[in-house]
Amino acid sequence: MYRVSPQELRRAFRTLLKFPACYHTASVFDPMSARIAADLGFEVGILGGSVASLQVLAAPDFALITLSEFAEQATRIGRVARLPVIADADHGYGNALNAMRTVVELERAGVAALTIEDTLLPAQYGRKSTDLISLEEGVGKIRAALEARVDPELAIIARTHAGVQSTEDCIARAVAYQEAGADGICLVGVRDFEHLEAIAGQLSIPLMLVTYGNPKLRDNQRLAALGVRIVVNGHAAYFAAIKATYDCLREQRQLAGATPLSASELAHKYTQPEDYQAWAREFMDVRE
Repeated sequence: MYRVSPQELRRAFRTLLKFPACYHTASVFDPMSARIAADLGFEVGILGGSVASLQVLAAPDFALITLSEFAEQATRIGRVARLPVIADADHGYGNALNAMRTVVELERAGVAALTIEDTLLPAQYGRKSTDLISLEEGVGKIRAALEARVDPELAIIARTHAGVQSTEDCIARAVAYQEAGADGICLVGVRDFEHLEAIAGQLSIPLMLVTYGNPKLRDNQRLAALGVRIVVNGHAAYFAAIKATYDCLREQRQLAGATPLSASELAHKYTQPEDYQAWAREFMDVRE
C-alpha cells in the first residue's frame, strides 16, 4: 500500500506555496474522494466546512458542525491522503483559545494546512453571516494558532472576506495577519483582477483565493504573477455526488422521469434550512 506521511504532504504543500504557479483544489470530503483526487493528479485538496456539514450532519452551513466532528472527518481523509489537504477550519470554532485547540486536533488529523477566518460565527440573529470580528481579535487568533502548532511545516492561512469590506480595510487586515506570522492569506469575494492587484500589491506571502468560478479571475498565469498559489473554485464534486445518489435511488424505486431539481436544490431540500431559520426566530430573537 502506497502511503505518504503527513510531514511529507506538508512539505509538498510548502513547495506549492513557493513555486510560481497557480493550483486548483480538488474538493475532498471522504477517503474515497481523496484517493480519486490524488489518482487524477490534483496537487492539493480541500475539506470545506460547508461540505463537512453536509457530509456529516446533512445540515446547512450555519456553523453547526463541531470541531470534534470536523476533525474526525479530516482524520478519515488523512489516513489515506496522498495529496496535501487544506482544512477549512472556519473561525477556529470559537475564540483564540478554541483556535489553538483546533490547530492541535487538525494537526493530529494529518492535514497539510488550515484556514482560520475572521468571520463572526456563528452568525448573530438578524445579522449578516459575513460580519467580521475586530482586527485585533483576528490577529489574536492567528497568533494563537501559530503558538499551538507543533509541526512548523503545517501551514496556517488567515482568511478574510474581501467582498464585504473596503479595499483599504481588507489590505489592513491582510497586512496585519501577515505581520502576525500567517503563512498565507486566503481571500474570499475578490471581484476582479483590479481588486486583486490592489490587495496583492501590499503583501509578500502566498495568496489563496476562493473564487467559486468567478469568470473575471480565470487567468492562471496572471493569478500566479500576483502571488496566488491556491484557487478554490467550489465543491462541485460533492454536489454532483448528491445528484447522482438521488437519481440512482429514484431509478431503483422505478420512479418515472428524471428529477427537475438541480444538485444545489436537492441539497437545499434535504438540509431543511427553513427549520433552522424557524428555530432561530423562536429561540434566538431575544428582546430585552
